[in-house]
Amino acid sequence: MRVLLASAFAALLVACGPTPSMPVAPTAEAIKAESEKLTQYLNAAYEEELAMNPLQLTSMGRKEKYDELGDFSEAENLKLLEWRRQSVAGMKAQVSRDKLNDDAKTSWDIWDSELKRAELQQKWLRFSYVFGYGGPHTDLPNFLITYHKVDEPADMDALIARIGKLGAALDQSTERAKLAAADGIRTPKFGYDRTMQEAANIITGAPFGKGPDSPLWEDVKGKIAALKTAGKATPEQEEAWLAAARTALVDQMKPAYARLIAWMKADQVNAQSGKVGALTLPKGADWYNASLEIQTTTKMTAEEIHQLGLSEVKRIHAEMEAIKDKVGFKGDLKAFFEFMRTDKQFYLPDTDAGRAAYLKKAEGYLDAMKVKLPQYFGRLPKAPLIVKRVEAFREVRGGAAHYYAPTPDGKQPGIFYAHLSDMSAVSLWALESLAYHEGVPGHHMQIAIQNELTDIPTFRTQYGYSAFAEGWGLYAEELGKEMGMFTDPYNDFGRLNSELWRAVRLVLDTGLHAKGWTEDEAVAWAMANSARPESSIKSEVKRFLLWPGQATTYKIGMLTIQKLRDEAKAALGDKFDWKTFHDTVIDGGSMPLPILENRVRAWIAEQKKV
Repeated sequence: MRVLLASAFAALLVACGPTPSMPVAPTAEAIKAESEKLTQYLNAAYEEELAMNPLQLTSMGRKEKYDELGDFSEAENLKLLEWRRQSVAGMKAQVSRDKLNDDAKTSWDIWDSELKRAELQQKWLRFSYVFGYGGPHTDLPNFLITYHKVDEPADMDALIARIGKLGAALDQSTERAKLAAADGIRTPKFGYDRTMQEAANIITGAPFGKGPDSPLWEDVKGKIAALKTAGKATPEQEEAWLAAARTALVDQMKPAYARLIAWMKADQVNAQSGKVGALTLPKGADWYNASLEIQTTTKMTAEEIHQLGLSEVKRIHAEMEAIKDKVGFKGDLKAFFEFMRTDKQFYLPDTDAGRAAYLKKAEGYLDAMKVKLPQYFGRLPKAPLIVKRVEAFREVRGGAAHYYAPTPDGKQPGIFYAHLSDMSAVSLWALESLAYHEGVPGHHMQIAIQNELTDIPTFRTQYGYSAFAEGWGLYAEELGKEMGMFTDPYNDFGRLNSELWRAVRLVLDTGLHAKGWTEDEAVAWAMANSARPESSIKSEVKRFLLWPGQATTYKIGMLTIQKLRDEAKAALGDKFDWKTFHDTVIDGGSMPLPILENRVRAWIAEQKKV
């Protein structure tokens, strides 16, 4: 009884006491000030990050640290992680999230989420293959060729200095691969073959020996010649530069490539073949789940992704049946796949003329699409876009097309790259959707605009998330249908086959890494369920094995954007506008999918008030 009376008395005291004050909502002025404070903080923090990343500075068109490459050691990764921990802690101590506007909250959330991703990446650092699908042995030379612009004599001095540092960067990367191997983490055997061949391609030819100019030597000579043509270099300077570049290539860079090749040749005997997915690695199942989270920015499990892939394959097959019937093909869908895969009308000759015609056709699709863009987008990219064959030293038979971003100043254009060493792997019916994916309204639209944004913190113009970027690229293909493109039914089949392939990827990636499929089993399943050429399928399956989880990002990102579009249409009805919806999705820069969902739903809520 005393307890009950005491409780009642306490309740009475609370009821009779002073009413607690309600929190006061921040004023518009306070929100504006706090949001600007966050932007200033994040811009300063990103400048600190850039100071540790000379290559990122160069990719932005800036020439600070122009003679440096950066540190590629494990110790540097730890240093960057500790810096990020301190930066996020400082943000939370100095800025109140409750006083930010919606877009500033997006900036806060991305910066905070980057720490979580970095912590997860650090935990599994050695599991991400240093030399896998690409690597510093090809990425660094290609970066210097593509992004290191030589406008003045000092820029050539910086380029030669960087070439001289390629050896040290490659040695650091090789050491990381050795540390991973000591932990039992190796690429499949074919990954060793690929890397050794690519590394050999870099150091073959002049000035290393007889034959045509090697890629970097050709680039150096071309950039020196451009300086001479511009009247900015004398014959004496040319001679000195060529001598210095030769020394940097032969004496400083080549030995590191030789060391990488020698180690790989010796260690390859320890690599796996046959079943070579994540389950063959120590703690492989846990690593694969972590990789899926890092790549997709979601918490989807391998099994959920596998089942999603199977259901999407079934749905897309039904749509393909309709096209098969429309073109009058007699036979089942599997037979139609074989027809599309092999009929000569769908392929250009394996000649230089055939390759030139392929690139020209891609440009034609892009030119026609550019006319339509203003109807669906408020903001358009300023940077130019070019279509180009992949450089010979890194070209792969059946390799996947890809995109290189422009610099923010537009001096370096966006590049849609195509692997054309095997013309039987690049069908004409697939080209229209590929052009929209890599060019406009796909990667070039999204990434060029992101680079050009000025009204958000700088880091948001440069950070990238595969699920967002690749999801947008695949969404852009379907958008092309909405915009009235794909009038050729075979090209429309190509669009569906492109989407089908991304659904197939969900099945293959999880099959290889979570269910223990062999490479041959994955190829056979893909052959039975898509029209992709066999050489391309084999190349793609190798890619999945070398880059676990990344292949799942396309379809997951696309479905997220489509879901948000459908939500907006349902909520806004006649108020829905394609331009403002698309600008909302891509005008904030790339971001994790959960943060994108918050951003678009906040926009929907605002539109309902109008």
